[in-house]
Amino acid sequence: MCLFQYADDPEPEERVPAGPLYVPARPGTAPVVVRLFRTPLGARTAVGFTSAGRLAATLGAGQPWIRLSATALRALAEPLGASLLTVDPTLTAPPVTPTAATGPVTARDAAPVPQTPDTTARTA
Repeated sequence: MCLFQYADDPEPEERVPAGPLYVPARPGTAPVVVRLFRTPLGARTAVGFTSAGRLAATLGAGQPWIRLSATALRALAEPLGASLLTVDPTLTAPPVTPTAATGPVTARDAAPVPQTPDTTARTA
């Protein structure tokens, strides 16, 4: 019996388990709180990594983590409004807060905006 209805179906009928995942966590009122993230379109998602090295490469070596199965992670995240599970995300935004080495960014450090002589500034 064929598992796929169509030869060009982009997703399989059954999800393949990713195995135990390294899930980013943070301290909270409970002993461990699973971190939730947002997709580029703003949807809430739970995130898991297939290795501790991938987690450290994406979120930093100091990121605490716990091991959970994909099923357990989904069960924890769905009541919180995160119905998606992202495994091994690689794209991240740069840190929002400045590091101690760089210090805060001031107007003096910002690059000037090039303007042509016939350009005037306006507020919309």
